[in-house]
Parts: sequence; structure tokens; C-alpha cells
Amino acid sequence: MSNKLSKNFKKSEFKCRDGTKVPERLMENLEELVENLQIIRDFIGVPMHIISGYRTPSYNKKIGGSTKSQHMKAKAADIVVKTLSPAALRDIINHLIEEGKIKKGGVGLYRKFVHYDVRGRNTRWYGKGMKDYKGENV
Repeated sequence: MSNKLSKNFKKSEFKCRDGTKVPERLMENLEELVENLQIIRDFIGVPMHIISGYRTPSYNKKIGGSTKSQHMKAKAADIVVKTLSPAALRDIINHLIEEGKIKKGGVGLYRKFVHYDVRGRNTRWYGKGMKDYKGENV
């Protein structure tokens, strides 16, 4: 079975940080996520780094993740793009959702990354330490 999921993404990029591979029963979710991430990647034209993809329930609990985290369903990724601020990346993702180019989902802005998931409805939030954030140079 190939490690490649799309032109720019591999399964190995989405494994849990504890080393656990994405379970086969969640591969359909991961494929849907990657399909949408590839559209973002094609739009921005530069590499995206997945800093967190799938999480096992135990790993998610260990790091203080939400008890309903989309990461545990392989429907979420935390993303860094070296040439874009998190705020700029968040704006691009929101634009692509509004244009109907990618699936509605959760978009969270954090100091160093952006969370995007394919839950099917729009949810927006600021990560820890971002509550009073108003600027665009994060």
C-alpha cells in the first residue's frame, strides 16, 4: 500500500506524534481531509507542514486536546506554512471555504499554526493565548 495520499501529502505526515499510524477505519476521513488540504496547498503554491494530524485518544488526552477533537477522527490537521503568518493562512482557508472550494469546517488560529478540520460545519476560534488577539502579524 502506497504512503502517498495526494500530489503533496503522505500518510506518514498524519500519524500520531506517539508513532501510531492512522487506523484503516479512519482512512476515508483522512482522504477527505487531504483532498481539501491539497486544494489549499495548490492555492498557496508553497509547502505546508503538518505539525499534528491524527491523534489517539490517549495522546489527545495527554496533550490536553479537546474531548471531541476532530484529530481523533483523522479529520483535522494543524498546519504551518513558513512563508505565511498563521493569520494569513487562516484568512486564505476562510476564503476558500466561503468560495465553496473546500469543505466547511473548524478553523482555529494559534500563535504558531492554524487548525483546519472537515467536520462539515463552520466553527471558528482563537487558541490559547490568542483571546485578545486583534493584529495580523502573528
